[in-house]
Amino acid sequence: MAIKKSNLIEKRNILNEVRQNNMTLQEIRFFSIYLSKINARDLSTRTVTFPLQDFQKIMELGRLKINYLQSVTNSLLGKVVNIKNEDGGYTAFQLFKRCKVFKNETEQWYIEIDAHDDALPLMFEFKKEYFTYELWNALRLKSSNQLRMYEILKQYEKVGNRKISVKELRELLGIAPTEYPRWDRFRDRVLDACQQALEESTDIKFTYKLIRAGRGGKITGLEFFISKNENYTDQLTLEEFIDLQPEIIETKGYEKEERNFQDEEMEFLAGACENEFSEDEMLVLYDLIQQIVPYDGDYPNGVQCARYDYLLQQYHNLNLQANKRKINNRFSYLKKMIQVAIK
Repeated sequence: MAIKKSNLIEKRNILNEVRQNNMTLQEIRFFSIYLSKINARDLSTRTVTFPLQDFQKIMELGRLKINYLQSVTNSLLGKVVNIKNEDGGYTAFQLFKRCKVFKNETEQWYIEIDAHDDALPLMFEFKKEYFTYELWNALRLKSSNQLRMYEILKQYEKVGNRKISVKELRELLGIAPTEYPRWDRFRDRVLDACQQALEESTDIKFTYKLIRAGRGGKITGLEFFISKNENYTDQLTLEEFIDLQPEIIETKGYEKEERNFQDEEMEFLAGACENEFSEDEMLVLYDLIQQIVPYDGDYPNGVQCARYDYLLQQYHNLNLQANKRKINNRFSYLKKMIQVAIK
């Protein structure tokens, strides 16, 4: 199937080089979809409208509740970018300024999102220092690491290689200093996993070599070698991606209910799991999550939102697995998923 021009993403290099701002896979993918729907040469296209059901599937929301939907859209509206100034300072602003959920004249629900005024120069009317890719490349990737790695390397596809320090790569990918501290885990879970995913699902592939501080010294960086890939699965349109998502995530043997928590932070986090788990269970998850998202990290929207976003992503992954196989104890399964990330 031919790719329509409207499926083309034009992204400025400066926006691509922004340190990752704790966006989940679903949020990064949504931003790619947003960029594919605007015309970078026409500022009047800044506002994009989706049927609410399509937005639900793009964001993998499962059942829709108004407070849950608000937490998702508020998280999108809270995404902040920090752009370096020539004098060594920086300018910070949000990507989006307004989200509206409404019924149209035929009583169908829609969601509308508009770019922030300060972000417009990064998305519209630029003529140089940008790269392009087709949306289908973003739709099959299964983690934020994979999608960000694709964009980081796609920007340098014409050059054919890119040297980058390990520290900068981790920052661009949004990997916290406490996440994958051991090199072998970082290599296996990030580098090699991304290498396999890009070759299976995108139009580029890569190899890499290590850069060390002196002969046999500490690994300080990597050099990526980027080439065109013809061996991907297939080109998936946005419409096909939406159709592949489940209409509704079934409960499969458990009942969701509204719960009252004594601890406000536990109650806030429970919203990321649609209030499925008890307060005692949330405390167990909280103890694990704070090892991945510690208090002393640098989080643009605060540590609580960072923890919420992390748990929301893991909960989405749990629901995806539950659609593939029977999971008898969802709490234990989710707990093990988070424990694996700590090791």
